[in-house]
Amino acid sequence: MLSLRKTKASFGLDFQEVPEPRRPGPGEVTLKVEAVGICGSDVHAYEWTEGFGFMAGRLPVTMGHEFAGRVVARGPDTSLPDGTRVTVAPFITCGICAACRRDDARNCTRRELIGLTVDGGFAGHVTLPARNCLVLPATLDDELGALTEPLGVGCEAVLVGEVKLGDTVLVMGPGTIGQGIALMARAAGAARVLVAGRGDQPRFDVLGQLGFHEIIDVAEGPLGEQVLARTGGEPVDVVLEATGHPAAIADGMGVLRKGGVIVAVGIHAEQLTFNVTDFVRNRQQLRASHGTSFATFGRVLSLMAREPEAFRAMITHRMPLARGIEGFELARQRAASKVMLRP
Repeated sequence: MLSLRKTKASFGLDFQEVPEPRRPGPGEVTLKVEAVGICGSDVHAYEWTEGFGFMAGRLPVTMGHEFAGRVVARGPDTSLPDGTRVTVAPFITCGICAACRRDDARNCTRRELIGLTVDGGFAGHVTLPARNCLVLPATLDDELGALTEPLGVGCEAVLVGEVKLGDTVLVMGPGTIGQGIALMARAAGAARVLVAGRGDQPRFDVLGQLGFHEIIDVAEGPLGEQVLARTGGEPVDVVLEATGHPAAIADGMGVLRKGGVIVAVGIHAEQLTFNVTDFVRNRQQLRASHGTSFATFGRVLSLMAREPEAFRAMITHRMPLARGIEGFELARQRAASKVMLRP
């Protein structure tokens, strides 16, 4: 079957014909992949930027961790019937380390990452643990199901930031994760959601379709001036950063109220420098959010099931897997928001 793989520790991806995945063992299923999104992390791995060296010892690997499909085979002790439509939580835990034993699976010391350290969804079929599958509500089609993981990342960031009713929130980064954060901040009750980016008109347009109109283009002037002009000089309550540029975190701190929370979500290839004295005196909180949890997946699926079309505009390009490199370049050049591939 055709598979889009990371084969070497350098720039690029390769198409390869690989065997169909092995038959599922106990507690496993084989999925027919119906839709798989290109993630910002996938683009970083494609470019081989700093922070993805952990993949080197696992290459070659079929990438793709944002996907939905249907069960076509199941192993012993597996309750998911054939034909079940599912999305996938892309972290495989060992179940026996200290973290797993205390029900803290996200911090499993032997965790594998589907699409990064083990084969993922940029292929026709994939075999994986059944416990990683979450049944899709009937109201969600495959491409919306494939949005569940990035929306879960956004939801997790909002939970870490403790966004609450009436807050003014600044989201830094207009890409898929930033869009997901904005949507989840609004769902959490934020009164205002401002989104900042730099010269990123295609993604600004998507945000407009999603109902966000307080867009700040830092190419047109300093972030602080533009934010405070919109808020009447009032700093914001929560900043959620999804840019991958460390300077954005320091800029975000400059418009954050005393005692406010800033959450770093982006993957950064460079070091962060900021004024620690101001940070301490303002009693601000810098937190980190990475990935999501099964509980958060459940929250997101419930929210999407109630109003599925509210999320459709995030997907700007749809193409077959055979055009996957083209899709990666569209995402890399920021000419697309979410590119959805169909194996």
